[in-house]
Amino acid sequence: MTAVLDMLSPEELREKRSAALSSVIAAVGLTTIKIIVGVLTGSLGIMAEAAHSGLDMAAAFMTLVAIQISARPADRNHTYGHGKVENLAAMFETLLLLATCFWIIYKAVNRLLLKEVVVEVTFWSFAVMFISIIVDASRSRILYRAAKKYHSQALEADALHFSTDIWSSCVVILGLVCMKLSVWFPTLNFLRHADTLAALVVALIVVYICAALGRRTINALLDTAPDGIKENIIDAVEDLPGVIGCHHVRLRSVGSKYFIDIHVLMDGHQTLRDAHDLTEKIEDAIEKLLKNADVVIHPEPYLKKD
Repeated sequence: MTAVLDMLSPEELREKRSAALSSVIAAVGLTTIKIIVGVLTGSLGIMAEAAHSGLDMAAAFMTLVAIQISARPADRNHTYGHGKVENLAAMFETLLLLATCFWIIYKAVNRLLLKEVVVEVTFWSFAVMFISIIVDASRSRILYRAAKKYHSQALEADALHFSTDIWSSCVVILGLVCMKLSVWFPTLNFLRHADTLAALVVALIVVYICAALGRRTINALLDTAPDGIKENIIDAVEDLPGVIGCHHVRLRSVGSKYFIDIHVLMDGHQTLRDAHDLTEKIEDAIEKLLKNADVVIHPEPYLKKD
């Protein structure tokens, strides 16, 4: 038996699109002010954050487009719908983040080994980073709420990304503080490289994000089932009265939906109506484990021998 595959409700599409759009607007503003302050002060840490925010903007825009496309219903050429577009957007976002890492590391090593750059630490250096933390905390909370409500992998990936921006901003602030201390106290001159080292830490944070997002995206594209979910489905189905056995369970995720195929052994002497009612109970049991699931049940008759 198959659950009906519907397109997103207007409310769901509106909330997901609103969350993604808020990220685009916030990223545009943050990228602009970080570039201005970074160029004026010469801070590599702030420039690294500007590059990071620039990719946030690109990623948020891709998420917005992906959500719009993934909302389309299944058609003749895409029988499972368009949800995989969200996974492709997350993969492209991961590649952009890796590119950021290479740029930051290159510039940091160049400053440490080849080129000494004077960094001017001003009030605006700190102001832009504190503004970044406030904005990132706000949009991360919005994205997490929408991702949890609608089980959106794209929004969840963006939320994870933006929440780690808060920590990278804190690292940059620490680097700026150390730079200021090296000016106030000449004996702490070794802290003059703190801004560059802070940029390297930001790059390592981005690498960590890439690894987490990349692993989850590849698993989704390869239809990797979540750990333990197959066993949980079998246990839940076999606990139902009337189910004799459950086997050949297959599942895949497409965007926020799960598509599940399952073979169920049941009494072969019961009426079609009774078999139908049992499959409805099986669907309900599976949907308690996986929300927004599309379930296909193959009933197999079990005939008792006299």
